[in-house]
Amino acid sequence: MTDLAKLTIATARDAMRAGDFTSVELTQSCLDAIDNAKALNAFSTNTPEIALDQAAKADTRIQAGDAPDMCGIPLGIKDLFCTKGVQTQAGSHILDGFKPEYESTITSQLFDRGAVMLGKLNMDEFAMGSSNETSYYGPVTSPWRRENDTTALTPGGSSGGSASAVSADLCLGATGTDTGGSIRQPAAFTGIVGVKPTYGRASRWGVVAFASSLDQAGPMVKTVRDSAIMLEAMCGHDPKDSTSADMAVPDFEAALSGDIRGKKIGIPKEYRLDGMPAEIETLWAEGAEKLRDAGAEIVDISLPHTKYALPAYYVIAPAEASSNLARYDGVKYGHRAKITSGEGITEMYERTRAEGFGPEVQRRIMIGAYVLSAGFYDAYYIRAQKVRTLIKQDFETVFASGVDAILTPATPSAAFGLGEMADADPIKMYLNDVFTVTVNLAGLPGVSVPTGMDKSGLPLGLQIIGRPWGEADMLNVAYALETASKFDSKPIKWW
Repeated sequence: MTDLAKLTIATARDAMRAGDFTSVELTQSCLDAIDNAKALNAFSTNTPEIALDQAAKADTRIQAGDAPDMCGIPLGIKDLFCTKGVQTQAGSHILDGFKPEYESTITSQLFDRGAVMLGKLNMDEFAMGSSNETSYYGPVTSPWRRENDTTALTPGGSSGGSASAVSADLCLGATGTDTGGSIRQPAAFTGIVGVKPTYGRASRWGVVAFASSLDQAGPMVKTVRDSAIMLEAMCGHDPKDSTSADMAVPDFEAALSGDIRGKKIGIPKEYRLDGMPAEIETLWAEGAEKLRDAGAEIVDISLPHTKYALPAYYVIAPAEASSNLARYDGVKYGHRAKITSGEGITEMYERTRAEGFGPEVQRRIMIGAYVLSAGFYDAYYIRAQKVRTLIKQDFETVFASGVDAILTPATPSAAFGLGEMADADPIKMYLNDVFTVTVNLAGLPGVSVPTGMDKSGLPLGLQIIGRPWGEADMLNVAYALETASKFDSKPIKWW
């Protein structure tokens, strides 16, 4: 029973209903795997008692014969999701000891359907990072390594703990959040599937905010079918979230026919970047060919404002972050700095925020405060919002022309080593989001699918971008790409 943690959600669901094993046995297999994977630092908080209690209740529901698809499935929960009575720190020192008295809408929906929480997953502080090196808990390590090389690699960020845990078979799935690529980039780095749904498809209530107009939660799992099963459980209208769309949630799994004959797939010329590795270019071309072989029509398209996406994103996201993070002042919860006699509340605010926030978060707060300040608001923030509108219009024009989905690389490279970019210009790290930020700026759905390996044996992924609210069709294209790619590589265990 020790290999149960290696199963997919779909396989485990069907096997539990057939009586092959119980959720308690499956959960214990995952807990054992977590205990043996401390070197990855994927989990920031373990909740074995909660997990086994939830698993026992799930077994009762399964035996009664009316269990939802996610019932009994052990998951890791990104530390950005508030979990009632369980420490939620968003990877930050400033939220030390914070245990919410409420449950996020998404985790509530998952637990109502019988899913099991194994623990909270490590992440970049407040989701600000592309390598999971900004976490107060320390960096997460990828389970992957280059051939004949022991260099510790990044699992990507900010959902690095989620990516590492799923890839290393510590859980069957994990929640992630995506503000500029934080689900899709780590999924590509670790050879798993990650979905960022349309903005408004999944509730943001109870998810610690980074940039409220960009943040969206989604599943990180082993296969496209698993992503469809978990995504459906995570989505739905929530009156507590004013940006949540009051739309029916389709049966995403039922849409996975793999038949994409007659579908028109766009290839944006602007995503061919100077200096892009030949391996990424080849992977992209091969992906297009696989979709063509499956019956799709491949067409060249133009998204002319793509080159402005990264600078616009790194104005808008820090601006919203500086506003959202103003609430962390040491007064009601979390870390509070000590002040000496004669000092007042202003000194307490300043010292708390200086001690509580890490360097990357401080950098983004300062950028955000700057672009929102008098004299610079119009020059930076308003201009970035205008660029965002143009980027959204580019996609609208392409979809209006009959294109059903867009195929792009997910990342500009395979995973890099921990520390390799730590002392570099921050912009080099920000460039990891070059293929993903447009999707968030336009509010579109996107999915990263593992489709190949680089010359050093590391996974590479391609991204499918769908129409607004078109997750079902997007996942079907992803399913066809996954089927044609036959990617089944797993990291060689070293931890």
